[in-house]
Amino acid sequence: MDSFEIDHSLVRSLVREQHPDLAGLDVREVAGGWDNQLWRLGDELAVRMPRTERAPSLLRKEHRWLPTLAPRLPLPVPTPMRIGEPSARFPRPWTIATWVPGEPADRAPISHDRSADTLAGFLKALHVKAPAEAPVSPDRGVSLKTLTDGFEKMVREVASGGVAADLQNVRDVWNEAVAAPDWQGAPVWLHGDLHPANVVVLDGTLSGVIDFGDMCAGDPAVDLAAAWVLLPAGAVSRFFDAYAHTDEAMIRRARGLAASKSLFLILMGQAGERGLPGGKPKWGPAGRAALDRVLASI
Repeated sequence: MDSFEIDHSLVRSLVREQHPDLAGLDVREVAGGWDNQLWRLGDELAVRMPRTERAPSLLRKEHRWLPTLAPRLPLPVPTPMRIGEPSARFPRPWTIATWVPGEPADRAPISHDRSADTLAGFLKALHVKAPAEAPVSPDRGVSLKTLTDGFEKMVREVASGGVAADLQNVRDVWNEAVAAPDWQGAPVWLHGDLHPANVVVLDGTLSGVIDFGDMCAGDPAVDLAAAWVLLPAGAVSRFFDAYAHTDEAMIRRARGLAASKSLFLILMGQAGERGLPGGKPKWGPAGRAALDRVLASI
């Protein structure tokens, strides 16, 4: 994380200087965020201020692609409306996007089974063939064989952190996923990072999807892992019935990626409990619950 401070006066002055027509709107900080610090701007907009080295490129990617994708998505997403350019006051680009109302699922978990249909409908709308110039990722939407070293490292770190889990069964889930045939279809649009902090909830139901910084093209299994990572116990079958366009290999890959994402959430929770930079204490319980759902499905 960067050392410079992004405070209320900085955000307000940047909006006033570069987007004076919005200067009269209230500015209020929002807790959370990883690559970007988030501020409400009035009731309908949000300012995203990058605080990591990679954040500016992620914001520009969203600014390039989300406005074309958002109109056909059935849930609200933070559509970029304005861009702020680097200046003497702040050396990086920043964006103003639409505000997506709701509570992040790491604070208010999804509890209604009907969210399985909602998530499936959203992903069916998103997972269309991506253009040749769409962004790609080295570790999302790719062959799982390239990710095995990283997965095994997470297993060891979780074990050293004292989390009680059947890690041999976790490895079995991953190995079964790696052994499944790779995606043979055309690369499709992916969110790339669906986990509880990147979706919002109203009244226990999925109501919006946020943070598209890792959007890319590739194997849809990376997003289908959200069936275990986000939905309540017992909703996975309903999700895949609603999504429909799957086969056994895709489900195996998705479940392996769900195990991997669960371990990541657990590790971030452990870091947060120890007070380490970037740690997220609320992610640990979400990760453990997701891993329980994965292991219950084998």
